[in-house]
Amino acid sequence: MSKKGLEELSEQGQSSRRRFLFWLSSALLAGSGLISAVSNLVFMRPRATYGQPSRFAIGRPAEFPVGTRISMNVEKVCVVREEAGLAAISIKCTHLGCTVGVSETGFACPCHGSRFDQDGNVIGGPAPQALPWYKLTLAPNGDLEVDKSVTIEQGTYFGV
Repeated sequence: MSKKGLEELSEQGQSSRRRFLFWLSSALLAGSGLISAVSNLVFMRPRATYGQPSRFAIGRPAEFPVGTRISMNVEKVCVVREEAGLAAISIKCTHLGCTVGVSETGFACPCHGSRFDQDGNVIGGPAPQALPWYKLTLAPNGDLEVDKSVTIEQGTYFGV
């Protein structure tokens, strides 16, 4: 091969190598830009889990006849209907947060043996305080709503 032929081959090799390096660096730069854009979008999206709402509907007053005690385990509330009216009592034990069960004498915690009377007052066990009562209201559509963010005094019934 002549000297000129070798120079042409050398130039073609450098040209294809330059083209390959240009393509590779462009692809890597575009990939890093894409990863950066996606990570920024993921960062902007809130990751907060708000949990159960503090205010929720439990049904119409007619669904709770006098003398009923209905435990709603998902909402951790027991709806009590007496002659005086309706009440929403927490069924979350004030000792360690276990779900208490409804019994003939009131409420009983299966975890550590705390016992509460019909109104949620502590009558035995390690629970430090009574079960809280939550505010009940009547929504415009006729449903009862419990607001767990507002505690009320024990013995305060919602008149229906």
